[in-house]
Amino acid sequence: MSATISESKPMLKWRVVDIAVASVVGVASALIYWVVALVTSAPWGALEAIVPGLAGVFNGLWLFAGPLAAVIVRKPGAALYAEVVAGVLEALMGNMWGGVETFLIALVQGLFAEIAFLVFAYRKWNLPVTVLSGALSGVACWGYSFLTNLQAVDVAQTYGVVYVVTTVASGAIVAGVLMWYLYIAIARTGALDKFASGREVRGQAR
Repeated sequence: MSATISESKPMLKWRVVDIAVASVVGVASALIYWVVALVTSAPWGALEAIVPGLAGVFNGLWLFAGPLAAVIVRKPGAALYAEVVAGVLEALMGNMWGGVETFLIALVQGLFAEIAFLVFAYRKWNLPVTVLSGALSGVACWGYSFLTNLQAVDVAQTYGVVYVVTTVASGAIVAGVLMWYLYIAIARTGALDKFASGREVRGQAR
């Protein structure tokens, strides 16, 4: 089941349980995002001193809410909803970027994470699509940063190239691969039995 392709008819209508679980993912992610911002401050500077742009490896730690919510809930907008909830709550808790900035980047990251599932018409739920979602969220993170804070940096030079590679790779690995296996682990406990995503995993485990 680790990377099994799941293709099913998309269910467009949200249920109360869908909203509840996507909200829980967003809230939990917000707490993790806030902690990550604190603990990565020092190592971020250290990595930048070694190779400019290398600190992008941390960015995936702010990108996982969308892909995780999407593969669990499997409804259009789940990735966007969870990422925005996470961003808003993180902003309310206070961070170095400020409320508006945090909301906007969360919105962009959520939209790009959503694109991966949209292009398959919300029919394919598997490891490759989840990895694509994480990678696209990384592209959004990188793009937003360059358009708003790093306009003076030449994207074709060392910093620009290293930063996009590390950010997208981090998104693919952390928000993609790790979130897929986290979803599998959660589903195997029976906690997601009210979702097709959970029943699918449990059914294949029997």
